[in-house]
Amino acid sequence: MTASTTPELSPLGKIATYKAEYDPSLLFSIARSGKREELGIRGALPFFGVDIWNAYEVSWLNLRGKPQVAIATITAPADSPNIIESKSFKLYLNSFNQTRLADTDALLALLRADLSLGFGATVQVKLTTADAFSTQVIKEPQGILLDRLDIEVTEYQPNPSLLKTDRNAIPVTETLLSHLLKSNCLVTGQPDWGSVQIHYVGTPIDQASLLQYLIGFRDHNEFHEQCVERIFMDIMRHCAPQKLSVYARYTRRGGLDINPWRCNFSGNQPSNHRLARQ
Repeated sequence: MTASTTPELSPLGKIATYKAEYDPSLLFSIARSGKREELGIRGALPFFGVDIWNAYEVSWLNLRGKPQVAIATITAPADSPNIIESKSFKLYLNSFNQTRLADTDALLALLRADLSLGFGATVQVKLTTADAFSTQVIKEPQGILLDRLDIEVTEYQPNPSLLKTDRNAIPVTETLLSHLLKSNCLVTGQPDWGSVQIHYVGTPIDQASLLQYLIGFRDHNEFHEQCVERIFMDIMRHCAPQKLSVYARYTRRGGLDINPWRCNFSGNQPSNHRLARQ
């Protein structure tokens, strides 16, 4: 396990040797604290939530050498001290490809132990084996679609000053949705595509300004989890809702998708339904 350090020292953007036998040292942790301090988050977190990872390229050998395949879902708490850099996550999962294990329980035990160590907190791991692949469903999130608006866009970096509310209006309960979220990897600059669902209770948020703000991430370099926390903090500061949740579903890269959720009120964790683009 590589100690928590800066993204520039991660495997991102570097030639990597793919190991086909189990090697937990491939996991590379990055502290959440640096980016949170940049957002003005210090001390107690203003939200709770999870990062839901889906890994579609999980394979290992049974004790007779026959390949097995599964989809893994990993749920890491937002208050864990670290994230795990996604390329290192992929390399770690690939290290099981030629590893013989007695059964799925043996694989789960290793995944839970290694990933909990990497995130610095207990994570939940679920395996969907091939006999249950038919249970996987595609379901789009619900909400008022912001993308219907015919707006002019001139900024492609996040500008929270764009966000507007009608402070004199009666508070509303709304769920807003956009499929136009795009940001870029903090290290490599490769594009990350996503859909974002924003649920809030408070004075009405101007939908056109919110869509302009979200599109403003298009040239912004930051990891998925950090983008979602930035969106959450910007809306809280500039729109002051009583309740807020931000949930992003990103398309996969390297067989992994990452889906961060941040919320400041009690309620159920969102579903892990795959979107059409995932």
